[in-house]
Amino acid sequence: MTRFFRWFVIILGCLIAVYLVGRAVVELVTIKYSLPSSYQHDWGGPHLAGVLAVHAGPGVLVLAGAAWRVVRRKRGLSTDD
Repeated sequence: MTRFFRWFVIILGCLIAVYLVGRAVVELVTIKYSLPSSYQHDWGGPHLAGVLAVHAGPGVLVLAGAAWRVVRRKRGLSTDD
C-alpha cells in the first residue's frame, strides 16, 4: 500500500469511528426510555433492546476495540505496527 493510501484509510476509519461513537452517545442521551412510542418505529424497534443494539451497538464495539488495542499496546503484544 502506498503511504498516501494508508493514511487515507486510517483517517477515513477514524472519522467513521467518531461518527459511530457520537451516534451512540446521542441515542443514549436523547431517547425517552419511559415512552416506548418514541422509539418503537426506529430501526431495531419496537423493543428498547433492539433500538439500542442498532443505534448504540456499533459505537460500543468501536470503544471496546479501541480499549483492546490500547491494552495490547501497553503490554507490548501488538505485532501489527
